[in-house]
Amino acid sequence: MEPTQFKPVDCLHFINGQFVSSLDGKTFDNINPSTEQVLGTVAEGGAAEIHLAVKAAKKALKGPWMKMGANERVAILRKVGDLILARQDQLAALESMDTGKPIWLSGSIDIPRSAYNFHFFSDYIRTITTETTQMDNIALNYAVRSPLGVIGLINPWNLPLLLLTWKLAPALAAGNTVVMKPAELTPMTATVLAEICRDAGIPDGVVNLVHGFGPNSAGAALVEHPDVNAISFTGETSTGKVIMASASKTLKRLSYELGGKNPNIIFADSNMDEVIETTLKSSFINQGEVCLCGSRIYVERSAYQGFLDKFVAKSRELVVGDPFEPTTKVGALISEEHYERVMGYIELAVEEGGTILLGGKRPEGLDKGYYLEPTIITGLNRDCRVVQEEIFGPVVTVIPFDSEDDLLDQVNDTQYGLSATVWTNDLRRAHRVAGQIEAGIVWVNTWFLRDLRTPFGGVKQSGIGREGGLHSFEFYSELKNICIKL
Repeated sequence: MEPTQFKPVDCLHFINGQFVSSLDGKTFDNINPSTEQVLGTVAEGGAAEIHLAVKAAKKALKGPWMKMGANERVAILRKVGDLILARQDQLAALESMDTGKPIWLSGSIDIPRSAYNFHFFSDYIRTITTETTQMDNIALNYAVRSPLGVIGLINPWNLPLLLLTWKLAPALAAGNTVVMKPAELTPMTATVLAEICRDAGIPDGVVNLVHGFGPNSAGAALVEHPDVNAISFTGETSTGKVIMASASKTLKRLSYELGGKNPNIIFADSNMDEVIETTLKSSFINQGEVCLCGSRIYVERSAYQGFLDKFVAKSRELVVGDPFEPTTKVGALISEEHYERVMGYIELAVEEGGTILLGGKRPEGLDKGYYLEPTIITGLNRDCRVVQEEIFGPVVTVIPFDSEDDLLDQVNDTQYGLSATVWTNDLRRAHRVAGQIEAGIVWVNTWFLRDLRTPFGGVKQSGIGREGGLHSFEFYSELKNICIKL
């Protein structure tokens, strides 16, 4: 795909079925992280725009969306998915411009999965049942599911459209209305998604979009608004804590998918070629800017050096560069601020006694853009900040282990608990180790393989609640029990 085939879009708010500017006319620049050039302007919203969006969403709760039958709602939501696929090339290009990720990644994973989120949850509406309980011959109890109300969706910048649709689709399927606040760094596909929702036939006011920043701005106003019934947030743990404090004032329901420092555990009996192939992805795909990336690699000591030699050699072959070049495997980090943050951790690794086996610097010949070579670090102990803290870049640490007990002690010694990967051909060991890891999802001999019916979420400071299948509908709906005396 030629990068000039699709043009960047200027981003307005979408409120009550209309694209509108900010009331005070404020805007900010949208920067392409791979070129450092301005892509366009974004309307900068705040409390006033959030209030208008929430007002429209609250009014729409009593409109045609609430009265619509399940079959009609299914048809509209499926059409949203169809229209995403119809504009797949454009959306992929915009996503790569916004994020700096390779175009093959946007086109083959992010956008198709975004469409599938709508197809999946539209179909899932038909499968949901509620409980019925008879109290001997005294009474009959049955549960009725209803929409929760106005939902605030706050989205991250690493998988902008994929994660936004992961929230929006079940929220709408459950009959709610929404106000979306996408990450300020990646506004374009969210803007197009609002247009797609309108074109698919979603009534005015059901889907609203306000661009802007988080603290003391649009994000804070959305969280604090008394007419917002719930907040679904994906992002940093520190931001999640701020949201929780603000949301407590109105007792909002919260769903969190937060940070991760995920272990990738490799036993010596694993199929090492398969391990290397998948570990390249779980370490460096999307520039390591994936909450599920396995950034802490633990290798059984007898296989440690052999793994390290192959892993370094294969990582060296990964092409870093222009997201629109088909050979590119690693694109640009999201922003200058984030680039400096990741570089700070690499400098810290050396201070903490680590050895940079590969990377740790800007690739030669790439003077513009926030590019960083895949970085592999050894020689750090479990207490080092680089091992303990989420870096969110193409940076991994590799540590040997000698026994299961020592391994599990290290793996669980973290504030996070989002995901983990275990590589072994010993079935009993796989069950034993997976069962003792403190994480919301554990993959065995695979990574990033998801069935959308299954529960997804983190433990400890990696999240609250679960998403996926019925778990999403439990969050986005309210159950009422009706008791009838017989």
